[in-house]
Amino acid sequence: MILVTGATGFLGAELVHQLTAKNSRVRALKRVGSKTPLLLQENQMVDWYTADINDPESLADAFDGITQVYHCAAFISFDPRDKAKLFKVNIEGTSNVVNLCLELQVRLLHVSSVAALGNAKKGEEITEKDFWEYDPHVHGYAISKYEGEMEVWRGIAEGMDAVIVNPSVIIGKNAGFEGSGAIFKLVKDGLKFYTDGATGLVDVSDVAKCMILLMESDITAERYTLSAANLHYREFFAAIANGFGSKAPSIAARPWMLGIAWRAAKLVSFFTRKAPALTKDAARSSFNLSYYSNVKIRKAINIDFKPLEQSIKEVCAALQHAQS
Repeated sequence: MILVTGATGFLGAELVHQLTAKNSRVRALKRVGSKTPLLLQENQMVDWYTADINDPESLADAFDGITQVYHCAAFISFDPRDKAKLFKVNIEGTSNVVNLCLELQVRLLHVSSVAALGNAKKGEEITEKDFWEYDPHVHGYAISKYEGEMEVWRGIAEGMDAVIVNPSVIIGKNAGFEGSGAIFKLVKDGLKFYTDGATGLVDVSDVAKCMILLMESDITAERYTLSAANLHYREFFAAIANGFGSKAPSIAARPWMLGIAWRAAKLVSFFTRKAPALTKDAARSSFNLSYYSNVKIRKAINIDFKPLEQSIKEVCAALQHAQS
């Protein structure tokens, strides 16, 4: 039987949806109080199991009769105040999953991130051969994903059968206005500024498809970057604006502008007790020119990624429909 951690999340739900569409029964983990995603409601092929990856006892019970594990569970935040939780979930939680896979000889597919691949290199694409180097300015999320991936490599060194994927920014019509969907909302609401940075993007359906193909292959002890293409933020925002039929951001933001913005957001969060809308780390990373290569994954499973233009149009259409 297949176990999926983080099944209530954006990627986890899409993965479970695709697995059950192939008539695979799935044991899907959710934490106490988590809501079943709309995409998976009424799906009779899903056995929901309440457990926490940071609770080894309940996690061990979830592994009963399992032969494959997709580890999608993770905490995402760029707020420095969340550093302890990032490390707890993304490192310690992953270690618990790895230990059980080792003990029970279960095949693992671990979802890491391009944040664990290394820093941007001027004029060059980042590949799976690049390794993350410590940077005192790097945000806690990147550290947690890197260290979490190291737990998987530790398990592989001890004999675990596993493969790792490093997705870039994941977009998709079921994200709503959370996660990457927040970018769509900003543009829809009239964002006027863009930065000179660039990043890789990929449709959530392609990420799940790659994960399943890799799990069903004989590939082990490898990692793969999952990214459809690289876009400059100006291009990305313009494509979103076009999808909504609105005006594209046209003013180039300068570092000093975002410096004022994240400080203002931090001050506001102090009074509201809510996470700041913009953090120092997020502001800094928005100027990085991060280009990612997808050559290795395309050769491994012969996949053609969905064009980003199509993905962006689908997301915009879904969000407009949701608000109508």
